[in-house]
Amino acid sequence: MTEGIGSATESASESASALPVRRAFDRVNWKESLGLVLIYAALLVALSIASPYFLSFNNLLNILVAVSTIGLIAVAMTLVIVSGGIDLSVGSVVALTGVMVAQLSHRMPIAAAVGLALLVGLVVGTFNGWAVTGLGINPLIATLGTLSIARGLSFVFSGGLTQTIDDEGFGFLGRGFVLGVPFQVVVMVLLFALAAWVMHATVFGRSIYAVGGNAQASWLAGLPVRRLRMAVYILSGFSAALGGVFLASQLGAGAPAAAAGIELSVIAAVILGGTSLSGGKGTISGTLLGVLILGTLNNGLTLLNVSSYYQEVARGTVLLLAVGIDQLRLRLGQRV
Repeated sequence: MTEGIGSATESASESASALPVRRAFDRVNWKESLGLVLIYAALLVALSIASPYFLSFNNLLNILVAVSTIGLIAVAMTLVIVSGGIDLSVGSVVALTGVMVAQLSHRMPIAAAVGLALLVGLVVGTFNGWAVTGLGINPLIATLGTLSIARGLSFVFSGGLTQTIDDEGFGFLGRGFVLGVPFQVVVMVLLFALAAWVMHATVFGRSIYAVGGNAQASWLAGLPVRRLRMAVYILSGFSAALGGVFLASQLGAGAPAAAAGIELSVIAAVILGGTSLSGGKGTISGTLLGVLILGTLNNGLTLLNVSSYYQEVARGTVLLLAVGIDQLRLRLGQRV
């Protein structure tokens, strides 16, 4: 009898532990994810036919390295957009962080310089969150203002000049390998995995979906809407600063003009991955696919010797298509 009770208890505990995983699977729109996978597969086939160098191992690693900075930022941007907001300041934070590391590395240990640079990202994210939740400024306007402020400060601190960072340990962040895989790619994958768990298996993640779906109803239900929105903007500022540290390590320098326009690529990847601009809907796995699709497209166009001017046209077209697809999804959802 005791053995039967013990086995029943064990099975119940196993079911409870498996519940977050099941909820994660339930939240995934498998039809939409399958569509993204098929699009990515078709893109891989087309580019492998067009260029004999595309499917080489080194080129695939190049794609992952190229998208790592965008991927690091896109993780937190997904949370921001799911919550019903947007953050246009991330590109400027990337540049400001790189400049801070470059300037401070000549005055203090590199670890302290990186720590202060990451703190700057937290400060910018906190300011964005306060402007949106405390002052009630539209997220688009608030983060557009901090975009200009952060970019201007990066030019002020650097005097408009790119400054090198000579530190082997710091260089490992952007140019080192772990078991043959670039370290920054490992960090990106770990962050995506952590964010996927947070969004689907924690109260915080489910609350973000609720706030983005209906902020008023969430407030009436007792959710701390302002604190949740503040939290996602702080995470966005930190992830942009983290991306800036890795980009500065990869370049071996801090450049005030770095990452110009990267916010558009990040937003395009997030929306392309199925996250709705109206909030309340989106997945981390979809964002990862969106990042890979954009990175693979850029890599393929470069291998095919397509002019950089036309590559800008292609990126703008992808952004418009992503927003158009999002609006189409919303209309179809309203009809259903």
